Amino acid sequence: MSNFSDNIVNQRFRKVFQELEKHNLIKGKSDIAKKLGTYNHVINSILKGQRNITVDQLHKLFEYYGVDANFLFGLGDEMFLDGISVEGEIPARSADEKQRGGRENITLVPERALAGYALEYQDRNFLNSLQKFSIPGLDGQLLGFEISGDSMMPTITNGDVVICEPMERGMPLRDNHVYVIVTDVVVAKRIQQIREGNELSSLRLISDNSSVYKPYEVELEDIRQILKVKCRLTAHAIA
Repeated sequence: MSNFSDNIVNQRFRKVFQELEKHNLIKGKSDIAKKLGTYNHVINSILKGQRNITVDQLHKLFEYYGVDANFLFGLGDEMFLDGISVEGEIPARSADEKQRGGRENITLVPERALAGYALEYQDRNFLNSLQKFSIPGLDGQLLGFEISGDSMMPTITNGDVVICEPMERGMPLRDNHVYVIVTDVVVAKRIQQIREGNELSSLRLISDNSSVYKPYEVELEDIRQILKVKCRLTAHAIA
């Protein structure tokens, strides 16, 4: 059985659980399980180091309890967001308040929101409804996408979050580099540019797990957005 005790996110989750319980902000595992959309035995397994907490559960943890994402990822020491005290009830923050938090420049798109993002990636209200966090050294307005499946293994594994920078139309692309491509779905793939004469006409999308997943092409006119992958958040650290 895999040992998930070394996962920094799981370690920090245990500390958060203990702090919330200490200040009577939760009433045991069943209470927090309900808020995170899961079951008592799942929370118990995470606390015992027998499974990983999911990105969707983290998203709800940030939203309901005001936990600082930087703390969970091992990037900061402050457990709760600025202005939130564990001495009493944790107030929910509005989307506008989250947006005004200058440090929170990365919008997290969990797996359950990928379909919505493909349709509403330009909708400011949709983007503002998603969790925001930051990573030291990564500036600008960025997006983090939770990746599911094994098509990009071993480069990107199931449950990783890739941190991306949106690219403007016409910006140069680099063959064999990893991008997030938004059509009617959202995928992370290596690309190869296909030209007709001097004009870029389509992209060939390539999976690193090439023995299982074959390359395929998408027409440029079908691509809604291209985002450059800057780094990834793994189960243990940033790589």
